[in-house]
Amino acid sequence: MKMLVCTDGSEHSKKAVKKAAKIAANYEEVEVAIIYVNNVEIIPMHGGYGESVPLEMQVQYEKEKEKQGQQMLQDAVHFFEESNIEPATILRKGNPGDEIIKVASKENFDLVVVGSRGLGGLKKIILGSVSNAVAQEAESDVLIIK
Repeated sequence: MKMLVCTDGSEHSKKAVKKAAKIAANYEEVEVAIIYVNNVEIIPMHGGYGESVPLEMQVQYEKEKEKQGQQMLQDAVHFFEESNIEPATILRKGNPGDEIIKVASKENFDLVVVGSRGLGGLKKIILGSVSNAVAQEAESDVLIIK
């Protein structure tokens, strides 16, 4: 089995990572990758009053977001250590739903595990926008954890 596990540091994604680790432990042959996507849509582009943020500030912001993403990936990896599973980590930049769908398709994952809601600013009533997009668009099976 080939499993892609999505994380964004939210409580729902932590539950998804924990559940994925339990599922993966039941397979003799399992390949796991954990993905975190820096959402470029939320990078601030204006300083206020119509002023542009200097390029060096934007670069610094992106570096900090990448560092945070790496930390979230490492935090997620720890859940698999008990089962002696060494997941690969994938850090992408872009729209989270789109990037997860691309990776799942390109790498032929059998299962995508995602939390029902993430850290989005506007919480959906029933299902988060990322999990909804992945469930609707991914070619592989999708397990949504709430």
